[in-house]
Amino acid sequence: MESIQAIKQRFGIIGNSPALNRAIEKAIQVSPTDISVLVTGESGVGKESIPKIIHQLSHRKHNKYIAVNCGAIPEGTIDSELFGHEKGSFTGATQTREGYFEVADGGTIFLDEVGELPLTTQVRLLRVLENGEFLKVGSSKVQKTNVRIVAATNVNMFEAIEKEKFREDLYYRLSTVDIHLPPLRHRQEDIHLLFRKFASDFALKYKMPTIKLTDAAIQTLLKHRWAGNIRQLRNIAEQLSVLEQNRTISAETLKSYLPITGSNLPAVIKTSKAESDFSSEREILYKVLFDMKGDLNDLKKLTLELMKNSNVKDVEKNNESLIQKIYGNNDEDDADYEEDASENNDVLSIPEHTTNQDKNEVILDKYHFAEEIEEEETLSLQDKELELIKKSLERHQGKRKLAAAELGISERTLYRKIKQYDL
Repeated sequence: MESIQAIKQRFGIIGNSPALNRAIEKAIQVSPTDISVLVTGESGVGKESIPKIIHQLSHRKHNKYIAVNCGAIPEGTIDSELFGHEKGSFTGATQTREGYFEVADGGTIFLDEVGELPLTTQVRLLRVLENGEFLKVGSSKVQKTNVRIVAATNVNMFEAIEKEKFREDLYYRLSTVDIHLPPLRHRQEDIHLLFRKFASDFALKYKMPTIKLTDAAIQTLLKHRWAGNIRQLRNIAEQLSVLEQNRTISAETLKSYLPITGSNLPAVIKTSKAESDFSSEREILYKVLFDMKGDLNDLKKLTLELMKNSNVKDVEKNNESLIQKIYGNNDEDDADYEEDASENNDVLSIPEHTTNQDKNEVILDKYHFAEEIEEEETLSLQDKELELIKKSLERHQGKRKLAAAELGISERTLYRKIKQYDL
């Protein structure tokens, strides 16, 4: 079995980080077997090196090695790319085509960005992992393949599983062995070493002197977060090699090439426009409901106080602002008591010459009038609710699960609303 240092030299891997060495050690140990491997890590950390090591150290090394970028293949054609298709199985299928699993029989397939696979393709892949069987698109004939699968992803798989974007059973099939590559910011001892290697390579490529960093520039290099990891570091080294006339790079010069990353606080992710618009409508509805509830409680309190207190005039005086809020602007002239409330869109004040008993009856009439207003507004809210449910279902092509998530209610509640409104 080759040593870790020999593997690094063979595959051009630079670095002495303990986490990197552990990842390479696991790749060496698992390579003689046919165990499925999942390589995890951020974008740009060099995940593509691990499946090459596994393939070259396995008994499959003389057979094909195929790397597939799952995120770069359109959803409509990825099944055809992986499993092949029969002639005439879809528009444009003018001839039978072999898929990667058929071509790489006996070898290794590296599925990069496996977290981007559509759910339908995940089902097909699970069958291959379980019993080595697959179906071409448009065919009913079961075919066998003997392929080792090494997958890689920069997606948080547990979050993807929770959001139902990735099958849990497929995840555990793929990750029999999980090899994690650390981000560059966790490999402080390797950053300058990698930069020097890239600078040397670009000096040879472009036939110019090698760039060097001052001590201050080295410190700046080490302090940077490197969100793009090794890929970003390589790009910076190439830019400096090509654009800078002075081959000694100062800290100020280096900073001018580094992006402004800001703080390391969690980023605020904006929701989509559709979700934002819908949330605004829902908030308005809630506000209207709460305002109506508050007004109704105030009205009940005032009515109860009037029923208990015989001095209606004092009650009116003490609750003038509350009455104004509930009933709106009332005419000071008592003769307006006879005017129709529905025409003035207002609830009338109580004339002074009315007896206490009659006054209480008037207040109760006002209370029932407010109840009728609330009932009418509630009905309009039901219409609004119906309209929002219809919009959400249309937006998601009738998928109740997605519509319920957007509406902020459970799928069972949405189903009950659908039956209630006979949608």
